[in-house]
Amino acid sequence: MSFQAYLDNIQAKTGKRPDDIAGMVRGQGLSKPAEIVAWLKKEFDLGHGHAMAIVSLVRSEGQPRRSADDKVAAYFSGAKAKWRGAYDRLAREALSFGPDVAVAPGATYFSLTKSGRKFAVVQAVGERIDLGLKLKDAAVEGRLEAAGAWNSMVTHRVRITSDEDLDAQVLDWLEQAYAKA
Repeated sequence: MSFQAYLDNIQAKTGKRPDDIAGMVRGQGLSKPAEIVAWLKKEFDLGHGHAMAIVSLVRSEGQPRRSADDKVAAYFSGAKAKWRGAYDRLAREALSFGPDVAVAPGATYFSLTKSGRKFAVVQAVGERIDLGLKLKDAAVEGRLEAAGAWNSMVTHRVRITSDEDLDAQVLDWLEQAYAKA
């Protein structure tokens, strides 16, 4: 579920705008995430994930919003810098599938979405990039392995350890995941 979906669900459930609820949290003088979550569960019967979305709003107040480009640059700094080219190629390829594709940078991985529905994730880890794909009913074979416990948001994973690994077959799997989303 996207962050915006959490916020939309909060408003639908409570009848209050998430920013208004965040203001109420600040009015209570709460600052620690555990205190905020407990109060939100009690006051609004929110689940943990929805309460954490409000915590995020409270904690981000006054902080400058980082652009997607800034998030990508920060993610691919240091040891992960060597994977920036492969990521850029994957993102360019995905964006070429249609105007409904978006790249959502997160703290630990990037989501590729079609009309808000995730079809792939990209995560740089040490000596490789892991490309997670939603390919329900696709056979596990060769480089296309089951995602297993690595990431429950996708069904398959491809480990990319060199630029040569990012070949036509991988890009075809990416497009198949997009088509199924």
